[in-house]
Amino acid sequence: MFLSFFRCTYGSSAAMDSCVFMGEEEINSLYEDGDIVIGGLFPLHYSPVSFLPAYKTKPPPTIFSSRALRWMQTMTFAIKEINQRSDLLPQLKLGFHIRDSCDDIPVSLRALLLLVNGLPDKGVERNNNGSNLGCAAVQRTVSPVVSYFASCTCLSDQKEFPTFMRTMPSDAFQVRALARLVSHFGWTWVGVIGAESDYARFAIQLFLQESVQYGVCAAYAHFYPAGLNQQALDELLDVIQVLHRHYKFSFYVSYIYIFYTCNHKHQHCMKYPTIIRRRNISGLQWIASEAWATATALWEEFGDLLTGTLGFAIRRAEEIPGLSQHLISLRPSYIHQTAFLGTENLNDVYSAYSDVTQLRVSYNVYKAVYLVAHALHDMANCQVGKGPFLNGTCADPKNFKPWQLLHYMKHTNFSALGEKVNFYQNGDPIAYYDLVNWQRRPDGSLDLVKVGFYDASLPAERSLVINDSTIQWPASRSVCSDNCPPGSRVARRKGEPICCFDCVPCAEGEVSNKTDSLECLRCSQDTWPNKARDLCLPKTIEYLSYHELVGTVLCVISVVGACISLSMLAIFLIYKDTPLVRANNRELSFLLLAFLAVCFLVGLLFIGEPSDWLCRFRYPAFGISFALCISCLLAKTAVVLMAFRSTLPGSRAMKWFGPNQQRASVFLGTAIQVKKSLCVATIIIECVTGSEVGFWCVLGYIGILACMCLLMAFLARKLPDNFNEAKFITFSMLIFFAVWITFIPVYVSTPGKYTVAVHIFAILASSFGLLFCIFAPKCYIIILKPGQNNKKNIMQR
Repeated sequence: MFLSFFRCTYGSSAAMDSCVFMGEEEINSLYEDGDIVIGGLFPLHYSPVSFLPAYKTKPPPTIFSSRALRWMQTMTFAIKEINQRSDLLPQLKLGFHIRDSCDDIPVSLRALLLLVNGLPDKGVERNNNGSNLGCAAVQRTVSPVVSYFASCTCLSDQKEFPTFMRTMPSDAFQVRALARLVSHFGWTWVGVIGAESDYARFAIQLFLQESVQYGVCAAYAHFYPAGLNQQALDELLDVIQVLHRHYKFSFYVSYIYIFYTCNHKHQHCMKYPTIIRRRNISGLQWIASEAWATATALWEEFGDLLTGTLGFAIRRAEEIPGLSQHLISLRPSYIHQTAFLGTENLNDVYSAYSDVTQLRVSYNVYKAVYLVAHALHDMANCQVGKGPFLNGTCADPKNFKPWQLLHYMKHTNFSALGEKVNFYQNGDPIAYYDLVNWQRRPDGSLDLVKVGFYDASLPAERSLVINDSTIQWPASRSVCSDNCPPGSRVARRKGEPICCFDCVPCAEGEVSNKTDSLECLRCSQDTWPNKARDLCLPKTIEYLSYHELVGTVLCVISVVGACISLSMLAIFLIYKDTPLVRANNRELSFLLLAFLAVCFLVGLLFIGEPSDWLCRFRYPAFGISFALCISCLLAKTAVVLMAFRSTLPGSRAMKWFGPNQQRASVFLGTAIQVKKSLCVATIIIECVTGSEVGFWCVLGYIGILACMCLLMAFLARKLPDNFNEAKFITFSMLIFFAVWITFIPVYVSTPGKYTVAVHIFAILASSFGLLFCIFAPKCYIIILKPGQNNKKNIMQR
């Protein structure tokens, strides 16, 4: 179809004699002759709506683009500037041939073939090499190509597009920048929207892959048709509205990433915000791709919806010296043109054409021209024998092959307005983006504020720089679930995306010291969690002081208990020959009272700041003293059983359990506890009061002795005797168990020095239980009822 634009006739030598252009002559073109003519394609006109050509009628009327005219004149300005320089291509003059692409692929290809083949009246021969500033369809047709506005990642494929270069960064860099932006603000719940096109699909696919490493979840990824009709628009907004309501209590706003080109040709740019306003979908934070990050036309209609928009924009040139004057002083007589400009004075009106405050795409055009110029300059300066081609040959700057120019272009490094310009092997430039924020001035107008930048040449951790304080926000953060703070862990919600979770506080003794921790870690034995459970702190050394009320009271009670025990011992010693004292094994009674006095005094070892020797001594003292007491009780109970068993005819039980055997049983029961205490190295060798194993071993052995004592006393409780001691031993053991069983949970749950207070209280309570249950009735008879202290009364049934 496109090859039919030209009809050529050939002579006998197979050389082309002439070519005649077939079709309607295009008058909208700019041409200036030169030694080397650079071709350019710009979307000077565009169709107001998308359409599919039927090739039966002419396309509908087109609309003129003031911005594209500025881009085109930037190219002519750059070529004029280069021709006036003495340090760049001094022996060559650059020319240009610029045509209108109409922002349409068939029209672009038609214009391209006109550029490549040339027209006789323009004096452009078929073999002239041009550098086209165009799209993928153009690249597949001619080489080399330098694009000023194509960002699709697909164009970085050197197998499919081996001769393509651009001054516009690839979307791969923009996607990394967007992912870093999301990570910087802690956003994890985003919606992704794009037009149904290669550009959007490549960009969104890369964004989803890149953002996963930052823990970002896509609430939805939606593609709409390029020709956005009402049905497709309603479907898109239904997705947003349903999710917005469903997660209303889980997150505050939706963050939407849009990948599409936004100009008047794409009417959905205007339709989309209009429907959002009509549906009353508020609180949306917009993140714009470079395709519309600086589309100020949207602000005029939808500034109330788009305030706070963040987006990455092409790097802006502060100023291109002389460009503004070139634009406003341009006259048709300066160059060979036919229809682009009139004779009006551009100083009298404002237009996008003369606005040089946001030179972004224009700056790309400027760098593209200089790229070709520097490549030609390097080619012209080549020394024969040292050239880059076979056998050190050089290329002729006035008659070179496309691949020779491409070689120099890919190896060119130059400076443009103070910026270093260089390229990767695939022809992509080093990416740099401005991070812009749409802010509302007091008068309601738009202020496009630079709040940061992304520089791909810097290390990854420093590539994104943001000045948070200068950002104007429309709403709050975008998360499905708030971050789990330190001191808690993430608990996934079954059946929901990974970004939706609950926060569970760390368990007792565990901490987490980072946000969104997946698990809590247990503190070591020497540390414990702080109140926030985000840090393990060394355990503070607390001790029960004598100066505290609790310490003083427990000290007094311990001394009083010891004094009572010794007083009862004195009474028993004075009345040791009375029937009551003798009948209840006076030697074991003397030992038991002495050991009880020791038990009372052991409590004093736990009060005050412990010294090293005291810390090592007090737990063994506690264990041994109670083992002595319970061993004495066990022996006394055995004596009661043996005594009544010996009254049976032929029984010789008391012969085998006499005084020596009784002393031996007390010694044996105590010796086991002594050995156990010596084996608990963490208690004997080190001052480790928190050694759970050692402490519970000591207490456990006392419990075993107490169980044996209780069992034997219970069996002997009903033996015939007016004053059967087994009854009192049974009752004392019940009190002993009640105290220590109650002590265990209280001891475990009581923190710090009060743990020691609970321990002392249990020692005193159990000691008083043994003392009063066993010896108080005896002392009552001895002191107050001496008449009952006789053999007859004791043996009476």
